[in-house]
Amino acid sequence: MWLLILEALAAGGLLVFIVWWTMFSGRRPDDETPEHKVDGDDEAPR
Repeated sequence: MWLLILEALAAGGLLVFIVWWTMFSGRRPDDETPEHKVDGDDEAPR
C-alpha cells in the first residue's frame, strides 16, 4: 500500500515539475518584439 502512495506522490511531483518547467521556459519579456515589426509600421495596410 505504501508503495502505491509513494508512486502516486512521485508521479504527482513529476507532473508539478514538468508544468513548472514549461511555465518559465519560454521567451523572456525583452524578447517579445516580433522580427517583422519595424518602427513606424503601426499603420494598417491599405
